[in-house]
Amino acid sequence: MSEELRDKSLYNSIDFKTTQIVEGFMTGFHKSPFHGFSVEFAEHRLYNTGESTKHIDWRLYARTDKLFVKRFEEETNLRAMFVIDSSSSMFFPYNNDSKPEESSKFSFSIYACGVIMQILYKQRDAFGLSFVSENIDYISPIKTNLAHKQYLFTLLENKIKSKEEKLSKITCIDKALHSLSEQIHRRSLFIVFTDLFSDSFSAEELIDSLRHLRHNKHEVILFHVFDSKKEVNFDYKMGYYRFIDVESGSELKINPDEIRNQYCEITKSRLDFIKSECNKMRIDFVQADINKGFDQILFPFLIKRSKLK
Repeated sequence: MSEELRDKSLYNSIDFKTTQIVEGFMTGFHKSPFHGFSVEFAEHRLYNTGESTKHIDWRLYARTDKLFVKRFEEETNLRAMFVIDSSSSMFFPYNNDSKPEESSKFSFSIYACGVIMQILYKQRDAFGLSFVSENIDYISPIKTNLAHKQYLFTLLENKIKSKEEKLSKITCIDKALHSLSEQIHRRSLFIVFTDLFSDSFSAEELIDSLRHLRHNKHEVILFHVFDSKKEVNFDYKMGYYRFIDVESGSELKINPDEIRNQYCEITKSRLDFIKSECNKMRIDFVQADINKGFDQILFPFLIKRSKLK
């Protein structure tokens, strides 16, 4: 591979793009009014009054007028497991590949996962990755090192570029979460990306699987990934459309105008129920619209992370 092609490949990589997203976010964040919220990325933490001054970084103090102590590997206590729904419905909408991070719910989830991984790695937190559909399709160990990070980013890259068949892949995320809850024995933070569409589970079954995670002392952030225009507002032009369930293959020809109000009412009722139940279990339920940027992902994560320190 020539140097020019190698550089082009680097700049188009998920690792590079997500690094740029995080750096851009943090630049804006530090200029925002959220002055009391600590999101230091370096291997430092704020000095606590009364503790030893042995590890204070005096050079950083000279620049910032704040006391920080150097942070070491053994101080890391967060373990995160990313769970990405890779069922067929997640590949909607089927846009062109000019901007992969905006092409589908699945692509958006891949990039969202990548930006949080960048933060976890900088904080020396451990993380793992799993893809689920009808079953657990893949699960990695939870580690902190560079080789592990590079391996997972290569996996994310391959998932974006994959041409494998995306139809008729059923969701059964409740079953997968039950299984993951038993496989991950140490207390961890589960970061779940899903569109909450399934032919095989009800909202109650999803809540039961989330309750299982909480029972096993895991923390949870549930990112509901959706296309607000098509899936929430049912924004289609007047006329008849042939809607195909990409998981079951069933088809329905309808005029969206005739069912829009009823569809929106049912959708809102279901999401309100899930959100209410998550609140009762102290699970962060975050709506992630693929038509918006990644701030909607990063803000809730950083707030959650600050509570777990």
